[in-house]
Amino acid sequence: MKKFLILMAIFCSVGLIAAQEKPNKNKKAEFAVGGNCEMCKKRIEKAAYSIKGVKSAVWSVESGNMQVIIDERKCSVKDVQKAIAKIGHDAGEERADNKTYEDLHHCCLYERLPEKK
Repeated sequence: MKKFLILMAIFCSVGLIAAQEKPNKNKKAEFAVGGNCEMCKKRIEKAAYSIKGVKSAVWSVESGNMQVIIDERKCSVKDVQKAIAKIGHDAGEERADNKTYEDLHHCCLYERLPEKK
């Protein structure tokens, strides 16, 4: 009985270790990014590609959605969103600071959602 319990404990431990999620080398994600035009598109995609681990970054002017493929071993979706927010575009849950937003070209001043408190 004692050996049985020890074996069960070992099998359970191995099962838990194997079940842990490994970082995905090709994680796909989609999130909203504020912007209006092709100039925004270039700026947004450039900011995304500045993050090591971003394999693909495509922002749609029409829908305002950003599709990325990242290597989770090197970066996270949050890292990409922060880089985009840093250049003045609200991205996912990350909000650009007001000064950076106001410094965007006049055609790039998109309609912002109210700040969450």
